[in-house]
Amino acid sequence: VQLQASGGGLVQAGGSLRLSCALSGRTFRSYGMGWFRQAPGKEREFVAVIRSGGDTYYLESVKGRFTISRDNAKNTVYLQMNSLKPEDTAVYYCAADGGLILSTVRYASAYDYWGQGTQVTVSS
Repeated sequence: VQLQASGGGLVQAGGSLRLSCALSGRTFRSYGMGWFRQAPGKEREFVAVIRSGGDTYYLESVKGRFTISRDNAKNTVYLQMNSLKPEDTAVYYCAADGGLILSTVRYASAYDYWGQGTQVTVSS
C-alpha cells in the first residue's frame, strides 16, 4: 500500500485548504482512512478518520471546521479545512488501515500505512 498526500501550503488565518491522499496498491474501499498532524516539538495528534463504512470522527478542536470525506472511485480521501487557525499549523499525515476498530481510531499505532506528510502553515 502506498499513500500520497498533497494539498498543503501557506494560508492566512480564517482561510481554507483541502488535503488529498491517494491510496494505491490495495482495494481502497475496504480501508479506514485517517488524518493526523504533528507540530514542531509535539507528538503526532489524531485529526479525523473515515472508516470503510463512511462513519467519521474528529478531534474536538476541529469539529465544525474540518470535514473528512472519501471518493472510492478515485481511491482518495480528502480533508477540507476551513476557518484555519495558527494552531492548526503542522505537518499533516494520512494513514490507512484495513481493520480499524472504533475504540482505536484515534491512535497512530492502529494504522499500518502512512503517507509522507504535507506541511500546513497558517499565518496570523
